[in-house]
Amino acid sequence: MTQYASEFLNVLQARGFIHQGTNLEGLDARAAKGPIAAYIGFDATAPSLHAGSLIQIMMLYWLQQTGHKPIVLMGGGTTKVGDPTGKDSQRKLLSDAEIDDNIAGIKRAFDPFLDFNESANGAVMVNNDDWLSRLGYVEFLRDYGVHFTINRMLTFDSVKLRLERESPMTFLEFNYMLMQAYDYLELHRRFDCALQMGGSDQWGNIVNGVELCRRVAAASGDEQADVFGLTTPLLTTASGKKMGKSERGAVWLNSDMFSAYDYWQYWRNCEDADVPVLLRRFTILPMDEIARLEKLEGAELNEAKKILATEATAMLHGRDAAVKAAETARQTFEQGGAAGDLPSIMLPKAALEKGMAVLIPFRDVGLIASNGEGMRHIKAGALKINDQPVERDKILNLDDLKDGVIKLSVGKKKHALVKIDQD
Repeated sequence: MTQYASEFLNVLQARGFIHQGTNLEGLDARAAKGPIAAYIGFDATAPSLHAGSLIQIMMLYWLQQTGHKPIVLMGGGTTKVGDPTGKDSQRKLLSDAEIDDNIAGIKRAFDPFLDFNESANGAVMVNNDDWLSRLGYVEFLRDYGVHFTINRMLTFDSVKLRLERESPMTFLEFNYMLMQAYDYLELHRRFDCALQMGGSDQWGNIVNGVELCRRVAAASGDEQADVFGLTTPLLTTASGKKMGKSERGAVWLNSDMFSAYDYWQYWRNCEDADVPVLLRRFTILPMDEIARLEKLEGAELNEAKKILATEATAMLHGRDAAVKAAETARQTFEQGGAAGDLPSIMLPKAALEKGMAVLIPFRDVGLIASNGEGMRHIKAGALKINDQPVERDKILNLDDLKDGVIKLSVGKKKHALVKIDQD
């Protein structure tokens, strides 16, 4: 394992964040001299980020913790184009109002991780629409288009894979990499930004930005710009699934879209083989404690998973919410109770007085996606009311209330509550 001079790269390496860099030796020397500014861009395609973005957020966290300045770049301008990376078709184009609403939602995800202040290493959040929407098209092509060749652009995966699959790629999307490269140049000018970070799928875009900064500096007669690029491994589970997805869909970071309890359960239910990687990347536990937890096997591994879930949840939702989620899970799984913080659905009392087909609340609360899925769970004995398997013709009614609620379960890990609206 390489020993770096800078604390920043040593921490990233120890926790498994480094995939490749444009010049790791130069970056290490630059970071060892004193604080540097670094950025990661996030396009505003949804009202929240999901857990798949956590690896980038944690890189910014450790950047600040080791004395450097994080720049969160919101893609208000690039979202209008759409990143073609990893896509077979053009992203849905959003209106300005939709993009602004998404940015407002996404901002909330960063507050638990970064300290936004006026100090030398205080985090800042900027929007690339501030400069991209003010660029003149002819001037942009004349001043910066000359630094790119079509030959080189065709070699990048975001373009090459689309062409190999014979999937149409619009000229609008083709320009995305020029816009992202210009972002780096603009941030270098405004904040003396010296590093762009991102997932390994962004390597081509990051390299373009590094090269543009250096070529513009050289063309103006200045010394070559001292800028760098760094990527993380794309995180997949041991079984090959993408990080940030659950059986219910995306694991959103905003609590109004994905509760603290569900977030805790997401980490608790990770695959055994993923525990060491997740502990290193998504908790701030000391490395010697992580080394101890990584050695646990069998039933003891479940304790490591609970610690992972609590620490990851505490990072995002706070320690109190994490402890509360852990206790809810303990009551539900270890005591067989119906803890009050489980996901819930409110039903009118009149609906239960009349009687309701059993699959309706399971579907409405998100425990099953369809009646067909519910019937398969019934056949397997996995669909339960108050911990008891149910028959396909079961009608839910007031007799099913237990301590004022009805506990719904699918298997051993998915639970929810039916609560009664007395009005």
